[in-house]
Amino acid sequence: MKARQKRLIFVLLGVVAVVGASFLITKAMQGNLAYLYAPEAVLAGEVPTDKVIRLGGLVKKGSLKRSDKTLEARFVVTDNRGNEVTVVTNKILPDLFKEGQSSVSRGMLKDGIFYAEEVLAKHDSSYMPKEVKDVLKKEHTPAPVKDTVK
Repeated sequence: MKARQKRLIFVLLGVVAVVGASFLITKAMQGNLAYLYAPEAVLAGEVPTDKVIRLGGLVKKGSLKRSDKTLEARFVVTDNRGNEVTVVTNKILPDLFKEGQSSVSRGMLKDGIFYAEEVLAKHDSSYMPKEVKDVLKKEHTPAPVKDTVK
């Protein structure tokens, strides 16, 4: 075999290895995908019932009910357009979880009820640690305005 043929075979094997690795990585990641749906899509029947999905929206005020004996919690997620989905979870809710705040729940939809295996709460976007505020204030002080009119 000539050197040129050896190089060609080496390059082809490298390409096959990269394509194979890419295929395996893609297949592995597809099992971990969970698309985010709004309550409107759930009520319209656009959500798969046999796959793990994420449900996002606002927790309706006055809808949070906790069990006295177990960790079970029920609440309603809404999109403020009249679309509401009941969420049930047996996990501990995050500290930032509140009615009227955004939440994203990961789980499955069964019989019109969303059973969440994980609930995430979004904190107020205006929050900023004091240290960061101080640094931004120091670095972004406006420059003195020069009087250009004579």
